[in-house]
Amino acid sequence: MKRGVRPAGPGEITYASYLCLGDILSAQKPESARLGVDAHDEMLFIVVHQTYELWFKQILHELGRVQDDLSRDPVEDWRLARIVRALQRIREILKLGIAQIDVLETMTPQDFLDFRGLLSTSSGFQSLQFRLIETRLGLESSRRLLFDGKPVDADFSEPEKAALREADARPSVREELEAWLMRTPFVTGEAYTFREAYREAVVAMLRRDRRTAEAQGEADEAAAIADAAREFAAIFDPGAEGGWTMPAKAVEAALFITVYSDRPACHMAHALLEALMDIDTAMALWRNRHALLVERTIGLRSGTGGSPGHDYLAKTARRHRVFCDLFRLSTYLIPRDSLPPIPPAIERRMGFVYAEEPCAG
Repeated sequence: MKRGVRPAGPGEITYASYLCLGDILSAQKPESARLGVDAHDEMLFIVVHQTYELWFKQILHELGRVQDDLSRDPVEDWRLARIVRALQRIREILKLGIAQIDVLETMTPQDFLDFRGLLSTSSGFQSLQFRLIETRLGLESSRRLLFDGKPVDADFSEPEKAALREADARPSVREELEAWLMRTPFVTGEAYTFREAYREAVVAMLRRDRRTAEAQGEADEAAAIADAAREFAAIFDPGAEGGWTMPAKAVEAALFITVYSDRPACHMAHALLEALMDIDTAMALWRNRHALLVERTIGLRSGTGGSPGHDYLAKTARRHRVFCDLFRLSTYLIPRDSLPPIPPAIERRMGFVYAEEPCAG
């Protein structure tokens, strides 16, 4: 025994008891072992998917506090910092999920066939926790692709369906983000010419780009720029057709935060927008990698449980993104030296207070 370490007494916590290792390490029950089938890689398949579910549980745990903090009015600065840290943690967890596919890809298609038939109607599409993550981030049920021609919860139990309905009825992260953005200072209710001056600068830029594209015979590029101009106009004119999914006020505030991200007052707000885009990116990458894994493993066959397999996963990578509007803002950025000036009174409010104070002698 190591010096200074004594055996745990009755009722004392040990490493194994604290982590419930008896339960966790006995939770892998391969069907192949039960049926006497030689399928070595079924253990890997189970461990990887159980690990996913543990990480999904942590993501939902983080989202609980994120949503509690973001729903407050106002959201205090210290809460905003905590929200950003939690979202960055979720991003890192999702990156781990992508990396786990590298491990799963060490299983060959033939290895998978050794036990695929034993999985019966089970499928990763039945992961309630993953559906809760999508829903709580802001993927509305109306935007979901049909799952093999059926709603995503078609194969859920009644308690699982109820849990998903409850999550769908609550405000999502995206809805709470929109409400927070619409309360952004410096944009709404300020005697400030940002919207007019910035709009003129962007419209002029898009007009120049379109003329250049037309002069060079690039009709598709010119049409895309024309569409971008219409979308930009919709930020400032709610009656215009723009295709934005967030309210115009929220988009305008997000644009302001992005444009002036180097101002101290916008640092944490911009970090929040960046973290949400990172999560959207990681989710899309995970779906793409998953789609490629499925294609590599089963080709054009249906997935386990009769799920649609590769095609469905590939489509969701594009269609199930939540924060697309934040990505589109880059279309309307202009060089820093062309930015409209900020009135001095607002500039001071956007800086650190101590920057205006003289240093103590």
